[in-house]
Amino acid sequence: MVVLTRGRNKESPPLKPGQQQQQSPGASPRGGRGRPPHSPGRQVPGGARAMRKGGGGRRGARGDPQRPCREGPAAEGLRDVLGRGPLRLLRGCRDRLGVFVDDRKASIVKADSKIWLTFLLAAFAGVLHWWHITTLFENDRHFSHLSTLEREMAFRTEMGLYYSYFKIIIEAPSFWNGVWAIMNDRLTEYPLVINTLQRFNLYPEVVLASWYRIYTAVMDFLGVPTKMCWTVNRGKGLSPVESCEGLGDPASFYVAMIFLLNGLMMSLFFIYGTYLSGSRLGGLVTVACFFFNHGECTRVMWTPPLRESFSYPFLVLQMLLLTYILRIPNINTGSLIALCVSNIFFMLPWQFAQFVLLTQIASLFAVCIMGYIDSCKLQKILAAHMVALVVCFILMFGNSMLLTSYYAASLVVIWGILELSPKVLKSSRREVYIWVIEGCAWLFGTVTLKSLTSLVFGIADDAHIGNILKSKFIGYKDFDTLMYTCAAEFDFMEKETPVRYTKTLLLPVVLVVLGVIIKRVIKHVAWSLSQAGQCEREERFNQGELVYHALQLLAYSVLAILIMRLKLFLTPHLCVMASLVCSKQLFGWLFCKIQPKTLVFAILALMAIEGSANLQTQWNIMGEFSNLPQEELLEWIKVNTRQDAVFAGAMPTMASVKLSTLRPIVNHPHYEDAGLRARTKVVYSMYSRKPAKDVKRELIKLGANYYILEESLCVSRKKPGCSMPEIWDVEDPANSGRVPLCTLMSKDSRPYFFTVFENSNYRVLKIPKE
Repeated sequence: MVVLTRGRNKESPPLKPGQQQQQSPGASPRGGRGRPPHSPGRQVPGGARAMRKGGGGRRGARGDPQRPCREGPAAEGLRDVLGRGPLRLLRGCRDRLGVFVDDRKASIVKADSKIWLTFLLAAFAGVLHWWHITTLFENDRHFSHLSTLEREMAFRTEMGLYYSYFKIIIEAPSFWNGVWAIMNDRLTEYPLVINTLQRFNLYPEVVLASWYRIYTAVMDFLGVPTKMCWTVNRGKGLSPVESCEGLGDPASFYVAMIFLLNGLMMSLFFIYGTYLSGSRLGGLVTVACFFFNHGECTRVMWTPPLRESFSYPFLVLQMLLLTYILRIPNINTGSLIALCVSNIFFMLPWQFAQFVLLTQIASLFAVCIMGYIDSCKLQKILAAHMVALVVCFILMFGNSMLLTSYYAASLVVIWGILELSPKVLKSSRREVYIWVIEGCAWLFGTVTLKSLTSLVFGIADDAHIGNILKSKFIGYKDFDTLMYTCAAEFDFMEKETPVRYTKTLLLPVVLVVLGVIIKRVIKHVAWSLSQAGQCEREERFNQGELVYHALQLLAYSVLAILIMRLKLFLTPHLCVMASLVCSKQLFGWLFCKIQPKTLVFAILALMAIEGSANLQTQWNIMGEFSNLPQEELLEWIKVNTRQDAVFAGAMPTMASVKLSTLRPIVNHPHYEDAGLRARTKVVYSMYSRKPAKDVKRELIKLGANYYILEESLCVSRKKPGCSMPEIWDVEDPANSGRVPLCTLMSKDSRPYFFTVFENSNYRVLKIPKE
């Protein structure tokens, strides 16, 4: 019965997103009926703006000469009301309505059917990706059969912290009470009161919480059940738990919206590949490469609440719009507004978005230096970036990391160079030495301006990022840096990653595309440096958007090599670049000898050999979430501690304590704040070799009543030099050689602490007041 209930309940919600996916593409082509016929790839992005102009022009052309005639029936209709009777008025309205409907039908018939097909294929790709990640998530955790507490425990570390604010808003008496609560938060960094909207990029949780409250209120009003609950027998002597499924369950609603967004992202990838390559085959190659390298492209199916799950889809949209802007000769206001809005939606959910945009404007500046786009167009793009940055600064309640970032400094410096370079470096020709001067001016100016603004405003929140980069090049070490670099995702890229790219042929195909672009660029540069070649180069190669994508690929490659986590930008961009194998601008000479479809399907067939094996590996992952020791810990805290009892401990565990018990904590996993890093350092001193008396004194200063000790952190060692005692030996060499305090506490915590709870993984130490 459980299986049947689950099946009925599970089938119902996905039908709604599926219907929305089919309706969504239909909206854009309606605005594109006035667009003159061109290649399908060039119509897709920007269609909303360019096509609206065309459609409006046709309506204006029809309407202007007929206005005197159309005013006549209106006056005649008035006379009908006054004298001739209502029947003739109704007939006149019916006739005019019929003419209008026929006119609209004619417009629909004239619409480019290829655009409709492109959007339908994009919708299919989006639904397919939504189904794929939803299935993987369910298979990995059996999420539909978990209890509420188990679902919350499944959101570990940062994920649990972010989800806790969604929970606060939906459980508050009203939406605005919930928003006020997270803006005046007293639980996350006790005893401080912080605005979490300013600190933690929580707008996704605010939006989803509002949608959840609206959804449940409407369904309750209509009397429609939103979830179905039953008792699940967990076996192994464990007590049964209640498990609910359906969009009325908060956790299920939360992850369902994330998966819908990332399904839509795949639709954007198809449109992106189609537009960039000028062929729907390019969109097919992009989507196929993404699926064949899915484990390297995204981790949304394993970690839905992470900030990148909300943010990255809007980067795809932003880069699609940017490609459109780079390709068209004249920028219209609508395109810039759309670019600005997509920037805002990309930056608001994720604190690291600014670093990605830094690489983007640096790549655009290089494209401008080489003469592929004019400075006026670049300045308009920079203006959109600046407006988006200011809007995000306001919406984040003055988050200082935005205005003191390398991204903000780079925007100002590039703008200044574009304004001053023609006046200072007076030359009608673009010489190599001018490129070098402008490039060095950008680099030196950005670093200098960022350092000055951080010094003036006294901001050190992003200092750890510079230290991480120093650790990559010169082996710099301190406590905060090792906390990052000892994690696998912040290490250098694995050697196996390029091998996996090669097995699916993604890397070889992109290298061929990149080689063709570089060859064209070298020729273009040679021509641009000679007076005789000025006209010729304009005719031969002037694809600035392709040069931008090549430079952006190089930037992503550097980031991914330095920090493995950032391959989540590199791999999808490789998939987009692979679409250019279908580009007539790059491979027209080859398509004269072989059919493009034949070439593309041959490549996809070879890719599918390893790609299908990768997909099968993902589909074979079957698991069921269970963390009984932590469940015992959280249940003990709920029953045996006061509501205002304050806890300290490892960052991932603190997120779970806050989420499931609503007890105050003194530290948490969001590590991008200088003050929080200092607090965490004090809390983690329990794993150092310092005397127990000193550690206890510092914990009392933080206001902690209980400390949750995890013996695994005391002995685990991910790689040499990365156990907690070894990290502390770097920070506190004076106590090196002593027995770690966590080892002593595991044996006997007295007299400085008292053990009040203990199981296989956790030991709760009560901190007596002095």
